[in-house]
Amino acid sequence: MDIREHLRSGLSAALAQVGVDSHDLEIALERPANRDHGDWSSNVALVTAKSAGTNPRALGQQLVDLLAADPPPHVTAVELAGPGFVNFRLADTWLHDVLTDVLEQGEADYARHNLGAGARLNVEFVSANPNKPLHAGHGRGACYGDSIARLRERCGYQVTRENYINDRGVQMARYGESLAARKRGEEPPEDGYQGDYLIDWAAEMPDDADPLDWGRERALASHRATLAQLNVHHDVWFSERSMVDSGAIDETLSDLRERDAVFDHDGAVWLRTTALGDDKDRVLVKGDGDLTYLTPDIAYHRDKFSRSDRLFNVWGADHHGYVARMKAAMQLLGHDPGELEIAITQMVDFTRSGEEVKMSGRSGDFIALDDIIAEVGPDAARFTYLIQSVDSRQTFDLDVVAEQGMDNPVFYVQYAHARICSIVSRAADAGFRPAPLAETKIELLVHPRELEILRSLQELPDVVRLACLDNGPHRVAAWAREQAAALHGFYHECYVVGDGVSTEVTQARLALVAASQVGLRVALDLLGVSAPESM
Repeated sequence: MDIREHLRSGLSAALAQVGVDSHDLEIALERPANRDHGDWSSNVALVTAKSAGTNPRALGQQLVDLLAADPPPHVTAVELAGPGFVNFRLADTWLHDVLTDVLEQGEADYARHNLGAGARLNVEFVSANPNKPLHAGHGRGACYGDSIARLRERCGYQVTRENYINDRGVQMARYGESLAARKRGEEPPEDGYQGDYLIDWAAEMPDDADPLDWGRERALASHRATLAQLNVHHDVWFSERSMVDSGAIDETLSDLRERDAVFDHDGAVWLRTTALGDDKDRVLVKGDGDLTYLTPDIAYHRDKFSRSDRLFNVWGADHHGYVARMKAAMQLLGHDPGELEIAITQMVDFTRSGEEVKMSGRSGDFIALDDIIAEVGPDAARFTYLIQSVDSRQTFDLDVVAEQGMDNPVFYVQYAHARICSIVSRAADAGFRPAPLAETKIELLVHPRELEILRSLQELPDVVRLACLDNGPHRVAAWAREQAAALHGFYHECYVVGDGVSTEVTQARLALVAASQVGLRVALDLLGVSAPESM
């Protein structure tokens, strides 16, 4: 049983003894910011004092006295603090139970939850126009979307990763014209696409190929190859053009009309978004019969809902104003708008030697994501994109990220995993193999560095759960750095094999580093980053 369940059970029993019914109460437990105040703290006396007919501090003292007389497992002291907080001090044995839990559950099950209860979740991300290579800004959304999918899978969702192909409209027509011009050895049209990548692609294009169709597939091949370098793969690549061919857009308009969600005015078809708080109604079909950008997007989301229970979109910063109208459209189609989650990723600034990195002349008007990956490596790129909340603008320092040293966060974490592998290897060379847990004296793990590893491991399930709930892979990245710091500190101060280290301590420490390896591998997998055995 998790230590918090022991503490909650004890608090619930103590509350019952003073006449407070806690049956429907969620008893909160938090780790004090200052460890001198104990290992765990509860505000339950503050929450229930009124129903107990007393003040929080008096109730807190009653609970402390009862719990001190009959302490829950691992509790060595119960103390009253502040206006009525109940603080618990625990024996090291509670952390030894954490070690047992980690090793028994292993990488497959530790820090796994069932928040999704098997619900089908569609995570759509990247969704770049197929008319140029992916730019460096796409990297943030790609890594974020993939880690959201990994988090949701670990928390009980059935996830489909999807990429929406914007393969119709004026931009695609201009791309086809630009590619054809390059094939003829001419400059692209004034409103066409620039960049030397078009020269390269045009040289590959067969003479009899349709520039638009061939160019679409060439761009998509480029996108797939770039994403594969980042360990990002999509289950579905959904074509916008396919909805025109299948009649899905017409079906969507008919569905909306049947629900009285659209109306005709000045020859155009309008969506009644003002009925749901939008500042104005939105045009779906213009007077000349052309569709607005919103119309195929609504049809696409309608299609996704036919295949999924919930949707999660990763959009760029320029889509912020689009969120409310898309949620309104889904509500007008009969869906709960809460079943559509949309994350907006903020911009990324790239610097080198303290200066902003300029656009690539070879790419035209953007920095190619391939160039970033080639310069810093895929693992460093992924970790860096995920180290910060996507809600804030990011500065990506290429010098720091490319550095192979302890100041580089991904190197720091991966090196911790490599050190674990080195410890196990050296122990094996000395004749030591990990013993069965039942035969290992884990109670010998009492050094502060050892206990710090275990404290951090105990936090991982909570970190994963919260990262899933608030869509924050950066929380996992922060945890990985903390666990790595604990492991590096242990490495320098606690020898696993050597003179003066008993066989029993060696076996206990081998179990400890095995548990740390489980935690690091879980975290790195959620971030889509490799766990190297040597560096």
